[in-house]
Amino acid sequence: QVQLVESGGGLVQAGGSLSLSCAASGRTVSDHIMGWFRQVPGKAREFVAAIRWSGGTTDYADSVKGRFTISRDNAQNTVSLQMNNLKPEDTAVYYCASSTSPIFPISVFGYDYWGQGTQVTVSS
Repeated sequence: QVQLVESGGGLVQAGGSLSLSCAASGRTVSDHIMGWFRQVPGKAREFVAAIRWSGGTTDYADSVKGRFTISRDNAQNTVSLQMNNLKPEDTAVYYCASSTSPIFPISVFGYDYWGQGTQVTVSS
């Protein structure tokens, strides 16, 4: 089992920045792909970004490319999502997830473990 705990959400004005963090514990995640998803009420959970723990290869949704950066800290066993130039449409609950897939999954079905989510609200 892998436990994931997100932190760092909050309220920010459009154009501002927030950094989310996901702490992983339990079994090793060194062979996992770690992802961030987001969800607004009434809509499906959507892929935001992912990183391969080993090697650091990344993937991003087109809507966040150039604004969001995913990274990992091996020593702290955490994955972060730096969000810059935030827009009101970035408002959502953000979830951290872990996948044992050998390729980058962008579907929720490709992930095995999930955190509880953290709210990000961007005001206009």
